[in-house]
Amino acid sequence: MAAIVSPTSSFKFVINENAPRKGAKRGSELINQYDHIKHKTLTFVRTTNLQLNSSKTEKRSSFRQMESFISYVESGSVDTALQLFDEMDKRSSFVWNLVIRVLTNNGFFKEALDLYYRMCVKGVRADKFTFPFVIKACGGCLDLVEGKKVHSKLFIVGLDLDLHVSNSLILMYAKLGCIEFAEKVFDEMPVRDLVSWNSMINGYVLVNDGIRSLECICQMQRQRIQPDRFTVVSALRAASLVCSLNKGKEIHALVIKSKLQCNEMVQTSLIDMYGKCGELCYAERVFNMSSCIRVAAWNAMIRGYALNGQPFESFSCLRRMQENGLKPDDVSLINLLPSCSQVGSLLRGKTVHAYAIRMGFLPHIVLDTALIDMYGKCGEPRLAKLVFNQMHQRNLISHNTLISALGQNGQYRDALKIFSDMWNDGFTPDAVTITAILPVYYEIAHMREGKQIHGYVVKSGMCSNTFVLNSLTYMYSKCGDIVSARNVFDGIFLKDVISWNTIIMAYAIHGYGEISVNLFSEMNKKGIKPNSSTFVSVLTSCSVSGMVEEGWKYFTEMKSEHGIDPCIEHYGCMLDLLGRVGDLDKAKELITKMPLEPTSRIWGSLLAASRHHKDVELAEFTAKQILPSESDNTGLYVLLSNLYADTGRWEDVRRVKSIMESQHLKKTVGLTMVDIKDKTFQFTDQDRSHEHSHLIYDVLDIILKNPYVNLFKFKPVDLLRRRSKSADWHSVRLAVCFGLISTQIGSPVLVRKNVRICEDCHDVMKKISLTCHREIIVGDSKIYHHFEHGECSCRGYW
Repeated sequence: MAAIVSPTSSFKFVINENAPRKGAKRGSELINQYDHIKHKTLTFVRTTNLQLNSSKTEKRSSFRQMESFISYVESGSVDTALQLFDEMDKRSSFVWNLVIRVLTNNGFFKEALDLYYRMCVKGVRADKFTFPFVIKACGGCLDLVEGKKVHSKLFIVGLDLDLHVSNSLILMYAKLGCIEFAEKVFDEMPVRDLVSWNSMINGYVLVNDGIRSLECICQMQRQRIQPDRFTVVSALRAASLVCSLNKGKEIHALVIKSKLQCNEMVQTSLIDMYGKCGELCYAERVFNMSSCIRVAAWNAMIRGYALNGQPFESFSCLRRMQENGLKPDDVSLINLLPSCSQVGSLLRGKTVHAYAIRMGFLPHIVLDTALIDMYGKCGEPRLAKLVFNQMHQRNLISHNTLISALGQNGQYRDALKIFSDMWNDGFTPDAVTITAILPVYYEIAHMREGKQIHGYVVKSGMCSNTFVLNSLTYMYSKCGDIVSARNVFDGIFLKDVISWNTIIMAYAIHGYGEISVNLFSEMNKKGIKPNSSTFVSVLTSCSVSGMVEEGWKYFTEMKSEHGIDPCIEHYGCMLDLLGRVGDLDKAKELITKMPLEPTSRIWGSLLAASRHHKDVELAEFTAKQILPSESDNTGLYVLLSNLYADTGRWEDVRRVKSIMESQHLKKTVGLTMVDIKDKTFQFTDQDRSHEHSHLIYDVLDIILKNPYVNLFKFKPVDLLRRRSKSADWHSVRLAVCFGLISTQIGSPVLVRKNVRICEDCHDVMKKISLTCHREIIVGDSKIYHHFEHGECSCRGYW
């Protein structure tokens, strides 16, 4: 008899019917024997079936988990995919790589790095599919330290020369600003493909080095590597960086040769390049030849019009875009906001802001920053701060933009506070930050803090940055330290036209006209082409020094040799020059013959010259030209009144004064501010409101004893008697005396004012400085000057 047990079927006994039958006892023993076997077999079969079914269930469950995980990943459900990832019992390197890739591609760079380190702790080996996304996450976090750690790990696992990993390293180092590391990786690659070259070309663009990017393209062509659309897009951006229209046209020819002109991304890049190079006609031609115009192309045209000073065309382009059934996106609004700033249209800017809120574009760090810039340029610093405070995320650019906006609108204390908060938030100032904050220091004449910024520039290695050094030169010159300004200028390795303009104007405003003219000649010898601002500086220098012949020479050379049409500023400089030397007839003739419509400032210059040379007839003629457009100009009436007083026409003085009273006009009060220990104290002429007024006047009386200059040169005696005290108790002198008694011995006195200082007051300031052995720094009068044509307030009262 034989028993056949099939583990896959139900338990059965198969008995050989031919076997001889025994007794009952023998049969029962046999049955009992098989009962034991039956029990053991049943246990085995049940266990086996359970294991097999469990294995199938586990495989089926794992397969379903993986299937669900991949579907969640592909659909972009990151949270659900991560939750399912945490529930998995067994996770292969494929699953880890997939999650790291998902996190990186969705901008969760920090989380991707954390998961990578978790993967390493779990003992899962990272491979060549892991590191490209980990490296990308390091670049996204802007974390150079982590990037170097990952790079060092590549040498351990033997992936330092892997093609795809090296391409990722190039982009990471370029994004972090370490282009020299990117070059080293590129040079050490044994094999390079098109992606390698594209990464290096784009890397140079990321660090704003368009020249080397274009050189890299030339090397690539010498290697006979055919460019693709990514190569062309990066090349066009490089041409835009250097504003090289010829290079841009060469790349356009390469586009046609490579048959890429129908690619939408390439078309948009061409439009953008031509717009940034100032050739809107070419940009419009490419735009009109596009078969299917997408939103990106419209955005490029909007930006092109804004960059080239055609804001209304930019608005029109947006309108046509909407008429074609396309909705503006966040990039459209970012490109449109500079146009609102150019026309100073706060209403348009608010409309764009409202549309962004309605469409749900905010919060958006780039759009928010553009709104801050727009509100700042439209004279609304309060709204700029409001947008900044509502931002969920801020970066260095947003801080820089707000600092610049506050500085432009005279809110210097707030700008300094934002600068301080930026440090506390862990942001390291860059070159843009320095150029934004330096104007704040020279506006409030805080040269000591400006010198601290200079020290930071040296320590941070920004001494080769021309823009930063130009700002430092301007800061020192505005704070009265012409020696330091010249030292900074001499240290600029690559001097541009702005560098020369700054130092020429610096010497001009300090009265060194001949040095300014010599610097202009040196500039021409260096081959630097002057611009319109250069001639404003040079003509100002000639005016300060009274160099009439040189002034006419440079004024004529502007058009004849340099092709620059004189602007209203140039005519103003020439009028100031002619007024200083007393050639009023020629000044009047220049105004009547100028091709531009004379502004009130032009007539005001002639009026001030008329008063200085006591030409009443010409002053009255000039006043008649100004009054129709500026009947509420108090400076005009004050100048006329002073002129009448100087010539003894007291009846006309009373007439002017009655006209001002009838129109409810009041003379602007001269105001001087002195900064002591981060507090600002204000003084007016003959001010006795300060708690230490008695001490201030005692110090002033001591200093003014036996003056070595004749303070009053006016006639008649009656006028002299009226002004005998107002000059001594000038607001500037009161502020300086308070600064002397409130600051430490040896410290400079930093003064701000809103009135001009005449030569007499300037001499007194010099006497105070020499007597007390203290440096007195008086801020530039032009910034705080509230009089249209006013003078020092010691001569402005009657």
